[in-house]
Amino acid sequence: MNNKDFKPYIPAEKITPEFTVTSIIMGVILAIIFGAANAYLGLRVGMTISASIPAAVISMGVIRKILRKNSILESNMVQTIGSAGESLAAGAIFTMPALFLWAEEGLCDMPSLVEITAIALCGGILGVLFMIPLRNSLIVKEHAVLLYPEGTACADVLLAGEEGGSNAAVVFSGMGIAAIFKFIIDGIKVVPADISKIFSSLKGEIGIEIYPALLGVGYIVGPRIASYMFAGSLMGWMVIIPAMVLFGADAVIYPGTATIGELFASGGASALWSSYLRYIGAGAIAVGGLISLIKSLPLIVSTFSDSIKSLKNGGNDGSVSRTAKDLPMQIVLAGILIIAVIIWLLPVVPVNLLGAVIIVVFGFFFATVSSRMVGLIGSSNNPVSGMCIATLLVATIIFKATGNTGIAGMTGAIAIGSVICIVAAMAGDTSQDLKTGYLLGATPIKQQIGEIIGAIVAAFAIGGVLYLLNNAWGYGSAEVPAPQATLMKMIVEGIMGGELPWNLVFIGAFLGICMEILRIPVMPFAIGLYLPIYLNAGIMAGGVVRGLMDMRKKTSEKVKTEQSTRGTLYCAGMIAGEGLVGIALAILAVLGINPDLSGSLSLGNIGGLVLLALMIFLLVKFALGSKNSK
Repeated sequence: MNNKDFKPYIPAEKITPEFTVTSIIMGVILAIIFGAANAYLGLRVGMTISASIPAAVISMGVIRKILRKNSILESNMVQTIGSAGESLAAGAIFTMPALFLWAEEGLCDMPSLVEITAIALCGGILGVLFMIPLRNSLIVKEHAVLLYPEGTACADVLLAGEEGGSNAAVVFSGMGIAAIFKFIIDGIKVVPADISKIFSSLKGEIGIEIYPALLGVGYIVGPRIASYMFAGSLMGWMVIIPAMVLFGADAVIYPGTATIGELFASGGASALWSSYLRYIGAGAIAVGGLISLIKSLPLIVSTFSDSIKSLKNGGNDGSVSRTAKDLPMQIVLAGILIIAVIIWLLPVVPVNLLGAVIIVVFGFFFATVSSRMVGLIGSSNNPVSGMCIATLLVATIIFKATGNTGIAGMTGAIAIGSVICIVAAMAGDTSQDLKTGYLLGATPIKQQIGEIIGAIVAAFAIGGVLYLLNNAWGYGSAEVPAPQATLMKMIVEGIMGGELPWNLVFIGAFLGICMEILRIPVMPFAIGLYLPIYLNAGIMAGGVVRGLMDMRKKTSEKVKTEQSTRGTLYCAGMIAGEGLVGIALAILAVLGINPDLSGSLSLGNIGGLVLLALMIFLLVKFALGSKNSK
């Protein structure tokens, strides 16, 4: 369809409630909830989920069924503000925990709440501002070319408003049930969090964590991606680690301080994963991110060219109708300039003038890349990690070449990477939300203000969440391994000080190249190689459930699609529920309150398997819905 012939659901000449007190309050609440939950999830498994559709169904359920109001644009504003919190959190947790890790090593002071908030705030607002001049070019003019899968799906959910109440109930059910399971596992601890088996003769290990969020992630990403992640873990824990023990049991290899055989005898495969395998996984992730960028280069060049043309006409194409009004370009440019100056001059942000220039240049560049990429392949495949890695490489090399070395240069590079990572994540989310608004007939300037509100709220919340999780368990621990941030820290240290075990990193890099040659997606395989097998086995369990449901031959495609959507919403609720209880348990840990009952009551591995089976049963039950559902 030609974009000139397109008619939104709400015509431009019709005025309906949109930017209301109700939508703002609900959006802010969801921004905090999904932001905190996504931060916890990302720090645990290195992946985040989109909150747009869950936020949309919750808003539809509350606004239509509880408040008895009928405004689709009001519901859209709720999900616009709510999803902004999730995106900012996703960008922040990929980098900022590196600052905490350096502080624990005594290299620098702990980052202050003001510093974290300032970095997140600058990245979040820049991500929205950089996207605004692109709206006319990417959302309007290329309406028929760039589909923005999540944005279109969110519009479909909002259009199916009469189902909002039941779908919202599914999300809330997932949240409540997962909260109970999480408290049983990590609160009172009457069942073990993971069930494992060490193969003494093979010198390998396999196991599974029984958390509801892992099951939910596996169901959402599907059997294909889940299987790639699990294959990466099998390669590491059942091939590479046994080979290490078989051929090098008496060897002491940096960064290990004992022989490989002694490490395995004392800590099993987990000790070898910590000392060696994660560096191999880091190399695979790094090359996967760079490969995704290289493959996108033609798209990057054309997008950047279109963006410059879009800037020249101010993005509004001369139209002044309600559905074509953006924030005025002079405000956008002034905002970008002010934030750049703040980044440079604000003492709590460890970035100099050169760093501020790098942020503006790379920020706009990667915002344009992110906006178009999510339009073509969706937010889940947006190479944010690759963009962050590329930024860190350039920033660290420039800092080192200009004499800004040591911890000052490293913290500066991470601060730059944090802002860019948040910019890319926010630009992608803003694009999806503006696509939803374009289909529904929302007012762009109101959505853009809503995105900024969501970014501001999430920026003030994320510092508290990061501090809370670090004080409770510490980054790099089993509870919050912070895989992406640990990777970014390793890259910066490796370039600045040359202390990385580069032989292990290059083994992982060439393993990633082999996967690319075999046309196996590198990133999911690399993440599987980098993370413990227990996590990926839990994700694989969810993928298997989704695969079995999709394989049914006697069920129509329409029914399977409806059931798949319900299952996805239930899983999104599970992820949010576990994340919120994780935050609550962190608060208890900081306060010194321990609800652990494992000393007097323990159901053992059998209890854990029964609990996992119950989780799977409930997931299938909610996905299938009632027999009378349409």
